[in-house]
Amino acid sequence: MSANEIAAMSAGTLAAAVRDKQVSAREALHAHFARVDQVNPLINAVVTEDRDRAHELAAAADQRTSSGGELPPLHGVPMTHKDTNHTRGLRTTQGSRTLADFVPDFDDLIVERLKTAGVITTGKSNVPEFGAGSHTFNDVFGTTTNPYDPALSAGGSSGGAAATIAARIQPLSDGSDMGGSLRIPASFCNVVGFRPSLGVIPMAPTRNAHSWLGRTGPMAREVSDIALAMSVLAGSDPRVPHPSPVPGARFGEPLRRDLTGVRIGWSADFGLGIPVQQEVLQMLEAQLAVFAELGAVVEEAAPDLADADEVFGNVRAFDFALGLGEVVDRHPDLVKPEVQWNVQKGRDLTGQDWINTALARTRLQTKIDDFFGRYDVFASPCAQLLPFDASWRYPTSIAGVEFETYLDWMRSACVISATGIPALSVPAGFSTGGLPVGMQLAMPHGKDVELLGVGHAFEQATGFARRAPELAGAV
Repeated sequence: MSANEIAAMSAGTLAAAVRDKQVSAREALHAHFARVDQVNPLINAVVTEDRDRAHELAAAADQRTSSGGELPPLHGVPMTHKDTNHTRGLRTTQGSRTLADFVPDFDDLIVERLKTAGVITTGKSNVPEFGAGSHTFNDVFGTTTNPYDPALSAGGSSGGAAATIAARIQPLSDGSDMGGSLRIPASFCNVVGFRPSLGVIPMAPTRNAHSWLGRTGPMAREVSDIALAMSVLAGSDPRVPHPSPVPGARFGEPLRRDLTGVRIGWSADFGLGIPVQQEVLQMLEAQLAVFAELGAVVEEAAPDLADADEVFGNVRAFDFALGLGEVVDRHPDLVKPEVQWNVQKGRDLTGQDWINTALARTRLQTKIDDFFGRYDVFASPCAQLLPFDASWRYPTSIAGVEFETYLDWMRSACVISATGIPALSVPAGFSTGGLPVGMQLAMPHGKDVELLGVGHAFEQATGFARRAPELAGAV
């Protein structure tokens, strides 16, 4: 089997091939690094490598295969990890000059569980500094660009992860998402990004065990690999007080779902007048017919998200002040201005601001419950625009609407984050210029498995995810 054929496999197919001795872990690793060598100079997605250790792990994996013992679900699958996720013994910079040489002595839980499931760690994928913003650039490694057009953004903050998957470097990756960091790069790179319900994948260790806005989750080229990853990532952890509403075993259930009678509310602007590029809307609205053909009932409707901006903005600012305030104080000349602004906003919050935020969050929850009393799924644009010029820091306007902050162009994802519900970005077509467009699907808290079923049905009906980028040597 050729390296390109191996590189084109899904994680599930590759793991099965290794288990069945059709492909060795060393062959899978060779294909992985061959793609890194071939395409990474064009997109700058992989920023740290550990080839010697990876080869040792692959050899050990092949010995385990030969032993005839039980093999873990992702046995032999090579993977770089997002550079905001700590990796024991492997440099983790978070895209910041303040951590350019930092090597942690522990794995974050999501990395730990992936390693236990059999993945072979090969390196790290690029991120914006401290994961702030949905465009992946930093002063340590530079900018990650889009495999579908290397002059354009891959999104962020899991932009390096999304680019590696789209470029067929690897089929699966870990990521994280506070304001769209799994969903927006998935939309930009024609892959699937999943932000799960609170507690399904605990975030440990953490300075604030009660934080709720940020999540970790997987990215892949197809929904079945998302479910496979969730089957090994889901489950409570004693270090985090949020109980998991979904047992990991549930993600092993069949994905196939009949959408007959499923009620879908669709909104182009979230009921808030959020600006979205016309070409993005045209593509997404054309795909609504797919749901109707699958038997779903699609209506124009949105939950009342009037309180979402306040909730998201204040909670994010608090999390930044708590998590990064000391770093900004120690290194004011090394941290990018967007992070400094977000930290200061958190420090400026008053007691009354927090009272107002608590009331707003409660109102928002009530409105979300009301919406899902009438609809099963909320469908909306994932990213508000097509992939943009990679030389920009961030878009400053969309559809004639001027923005004030680096977060405004991400509102399509941020307002969903504020609700706390699980959200999925699935490939939904291409612009006339060949750039990917993603559909954002969301369901109530704890309906993660059902949400993946809806995304899988759409994916199978459309096939957009199978369209690879035309990078040199792309499969």
